[in-house]
Amino acid sequence: MSAEPIEDMCPTASYQWWRDAVVYQVYLRSFADGNGDGIGDFPGLRARLPYVASLGADAVWVTPHYVSGGADGGYDVIDYTTVDPAYGTVDDVRALVADAHELGLRVLLDIVPNHTSDQHDWFQRALEDPSSPEAARYHFMPPSESPPNNWQSMFGGPAWSRTPDGRWYLHLFTPQQPDLNWDNPDVAADFDRTLRFWFDLGVDGFRVDVAYGLFKDPAYRDNPGIYSPTLFGHGPEQVRTTNQARIHQVWRRWREICDSYATPKMLVGEVSLADLSQVGLYARPDEMHHAFQFRLLKSDWDAEAFASTIAEALDAFRTVGAPAPWVLGNHDKARQVTRYGSTRRARAAALLMLALPGAAYLYGGEELGLPEAPVPDAARRDPIFHRSAGARPGRDGCRIPMPWDSTAPSVGFSTPAGLTAVTGSPASPPANFTDPATPPLTDPATSPSTNPATPPSTNPATSPSTNPATPPSTNPATSPPADPATPPSTNPATSPPTDPATPPSTHVSGLAGSQPGSGTSRPSTPAPWLPQPAGWADYAVDRQQGDPSSTLTMYQQAILLRDLYEPLGTGLASVTRAGDVIRVDLIARHREPDPITVWINMGSETVTVPAHSLLLASSPDVPGPTAGKLTLAPDTTVWVRV
Repeated sequence: MSAEPIEDMCPTASYQWWRDAVVYQVYLRSFADGNGDGIGDFPGLRARLPYVASLGADAVWVTPHYVSGGADGGYDVIDYTTVDPAYGTVDDVRALVADAHELGLRVLLDIVPNHTSDQHDWFQRALEDPSSPEAARYHFMPPSESPPNNWQSMFGGPAWSRTPDGRWYLHLFTPQQPDLNWDNPDVAADFDRTLRFWFDLGVDGFRVDVAYGLFKDPAYRDNPGIYSPTLFGHGPEQVRTTNQARIHQVWRRWREICDSYATPKMLVGEVSLADLSQVGLYARPDEMHHAFQFRLLKSDWDAEAFASTIAEALDAFRTVGAPAPWVLGNHDKARQVTRYGSTRRARAAALLMLALPGAAYLYGGEELGLPEAPVPDAARRDPIFHRSAGARPGRDGCRIPMPWDSTAPSVGFSTPAGLTAVTGSPASPPANFTDPATPPLTDPATSPSTNPATPPSTNPATSPSTNPATPPSTNPATSPPADPATPPSTNPATSPPTDPATPPSTHVSGLAGSQPGSGTSRPSTPAPWLPQPAGWADYAVDRQQGDPSSTLTMYQQAILLRDLYEPLGTGLASVTRAGDVIRVDLIARHREPDPITVWINMGSETVTVPAHSLLLASSPDVPGPTAGKLTLAPDTTVWVRV
């Protein structure tokens, strides 16, 4: 099969950083706790930013930070221009942006336009007065004995719940997340203001939640089928509630806002659709910059599935002139090590993805080879688990707090005195690097690259960004939220009843308990908001830094080489498959004449492949090529010159 024709598709006169960016996703609640209360926060993230920069990432994407009802991990927003006090303040976001820009990192936040919290002021007023303007901003239907149609919640059960006065309201997720009515112009205007609030603060872009949703069938007709979480994405079975044609007018409007800034902002949409040609439409030049496709993430360990998905995705995005964004893991999916069945396979998949043309999105902890963690039922927070009565385990296992320091309580996730910066170790040349066509690699922190395709680089962990496109934020506008300790009114006369299948708010101010260190006396530390399993310290950053065989080192080396070699990430690709072996040939769009070939053996038998020099391997036991041949063991990826 062939994916992208080997020709120059879309030359550009200006640098568009997002086209081949490496974006590091932070699940804020689980990344780093800066005040020792057991919950990740912005001070913790700020302290760990040098680590993210040391990976070679171009941007950090932060999951929702807003004041929230706590029904779905922050995706039920009460106020879109505030920060949940568990995470910090608006000033902390401003400081994060400034620190990130100094390190050469951009900051993307998460925005949730499909629904609000049921505690949002609009919904509370809609409950009080069915004739209010706010009621028209949601989907309400008159009282009846049964729900208005057959629409189902993504988390299980009907997508309709009753209000105390008998009306029905729509929620495609939990009952605490009522869907907004995007046919109401007040909704669009309010989100325009939200975008500008954060952009004016210096934020560089947004990941858009449920970007394929928003609009619903105006006649509220039944869906032809029911969505199954085993599908690659939504399709004809959900035609009344997803991918409505008028959704694209919203993204064109948002793109105009992004482009109105001197340094244009960027958007990446969660577009969980099965048809990749439809996903590509969301990334047309006047819409979003990236549109996530999740087929690769949802594919089993199978060469045919991987090869066909890569080829089809490259074709779909090439058709609209957009880069393909690649993702193998996120806060909604079990960790790759567990899904694929081994660390070796997870490393091989990661090295394949990091070579592909387009942007690469990494979920925090992937670079450590974290597995899906077991979570006791009593500790589970995810509404998927509770609304399915335990039939679906939910997503808690991929949201376990990060392991930083193997000798510290909570594996370094939180400390009472606050965190110290962890810079990480600069990537060293791979031990099995044998490419004679390239001068010996040196640490980009101390020596400029001699690769003519790569400009001199400085270590982003120690030098401020020199990108003129990223000025420091100078907008003084900000206002912290009103007293966060006082929740919005939840008068039982006007609030919907508590859904028995959904756990109470997961807003945690601190959990009692401590974890011992290793032989030294340490202050008591609250337990993390989700329990870390036994053996979590084995994956800690301090255990992997400087270890040439560690998963962390492999990621650092891959991202370094991605910057040094133009065919990687920015090149043009041709994808072929022979049995269980996939071959991806990459050439530069301009300048660098030598192609790079990626081989991945997804089978159970060792094979021999053409190779004259080895750039990088997913496993440290891969020998260099001999007489133009390389022995490729099962579950292994290599970057080579053929």
